[in-house]
Amino acid sequence: MSDSKHSTRIYQAETLIYGGPILNPTLGGLEPIPALLVQGGKITAAGKLSEVENLATPSTRRLHLEGRILLPGFNDAHVHIWKVGQLRTTLLDLRGAKSLAEVYARVEERAKTLKPGEWLWGRGWNEALLAEKAMPAKAVLDRVSPHNPVLLTRTCAHIHAVNSQAMQLSGITPQTHVPGGEIDYEQGILYETAYGLAFKAMGEPTQAQYELWVKAGCEYLRSLGITSATDPAVDPPLYAAYRALDERGELPIRVNLLYIRRPDGGTETFPLPEKHVSPWLRCDSVKFFADGGLSGATAAISQPYKTLKPQSYGILRFETEELYELALEAHRAGFRIGTHAIGDRALDQVLSIYERLYQQAPGPRHRIEHFGLAGPKHLKKARDLGIIAVPQPVFLSELRANYERYVPDDWFCRCFNLRAMFEAGLTVAFSSDGPVVRQVDPLTGLRAALKEPLCAGNEVSLEQALWAYTMGGAIAQGDQGNRGSLQPGQWADLVALEGDLAEIESLSVHRATVGGESLW
Repeated sequence: MSDSKHSTRIYQAETLIYGGPILNPTLGGLEPIPALLVQGGKITAAGKLSEVENLATPSTRRLHLEGRILLPGFNDAHVHIWKVGQLRTTLLDLRGAKSLAEVYARVEERAKTLKPGEWLWGRGWNEALLAEKAMPAKAVLDRVSPHNPVLLTRTCAHIHAVNSQAMQLSGITPQTHVPGGEIDYEQGILYETAYGLAFKAMGEPTQAQYELWVKAGCEYLRSLGITSATDPAVDPPLYAAYRALDERGELPIRVNLLYIRRPDGGTETFPLPEKHVSPWLRCDSVKFFADGGLSGATAAISQPYKTLKPQSYGILRFETEELYELALEAHRAGFRIGTHAIGDRALDQVLSIYERLYQQAPGPRHRIEHFGLAGPKHLKKARDLGIIAVPQPVFLSELRANYERYVPDDWFCRCFNLRAMFEAGLTVAFSSDGPVVRQVDPLTGLRAALKEPLCAGNEVSLEQALWAYTMGGAIAQGDQGNRGSLQPGQWADLVALEGDLAEIESLSVHRATVGGESLW
């Protein structure tokens, strides 16, 4: 494991915080704490104001919350940080487009700003929300961008539209086949791992670009009250950018990384990474994709999607034994494993592999990213194995139209059933999967978890949701000893909210602080 040298952070003087609801989320309720004492970036005392004041000195700064709510900082357990930053800086944003005509118009406008041959990269279209209920067409992209290769990533990042020039540069022909992926040559659509062909043709972004995108993404997340986050698909160049930012002390929030083992577009396998743990950056977890996305009907399920012709059952991206061998290598080396698995076929595969891993050797608690169509047997096995579920509450609101269109009717109510996960006794860590969705802020996720289940009765409690957005994420990355609660010894990663917890719609983020930096 690498050492944890990084630039020294400057923390504010000892600070006494009081004067508002200071709440520590637990699954049993919201524990009120009258006062906190913060020093050196950590919580040093928590309790009655009179008791904490006795520990203060004349130089201790007093901070009155003026009635604001103080919580542990939010932890987004699955958000593509650099891609969030990329959309806020250089990528063509197609989210919110209401028709293909609007998508094409945005592409045509961006193409006019590019040099001939320069790649036009966009993201965010969702055919379920477009008037035509159809995907972009290669022929039209050829017309609106005649001099530039085009790659338009669907909101889920599992499906991509390209034009003819992009296909040619990617070496794609009608005969091209990619393991774990599919290609619709006539339409110009790349599914799952086929995307890697286009990504390689574009050329790897520079480290400076990655650093720009990571910092922009982190700064935006911090503005939403997020003080820790997991970037769930990091390759070697992106890992190098994170390490450089950590070394220079430039990460705005604390970041956990899931290091990808099998990149899209081929059979290459990255070796296990060097482990790294510092106060601001952690990498001792790896990532696999077992299937595709549910909103685009590529998650692997055992009955056909209800509106697709010809019938489709989604895509399994690995043969079971190959995935098992790769996972076993990581498990034996002490890495946590986070596997993307949504459909029931993928959940069957991944849970059986995890069970075999623990039969081979003890190891850390592993995760399942999304856990979207879990049935009773999946919930029970996950609980028995101690698997951590990492779902996305905001999917319930933003992707509802997709689920209504594609998910078999008899499975609709088990789709991202958050309540069932808690009732099964699972450790649940909430997340956004941004920029798969437009709204990555935890408050939107809270509202969805509490008030917007796909089926009545599947909502969760406020206490459960806040715990899953704080301690749940900390447990998922192995950091429950230093974040996720307001206990002494934890980092002073805090978020202050305006509004009333009894009225979720009234809440807004006032400010977040990481390690007590820049307190109010």
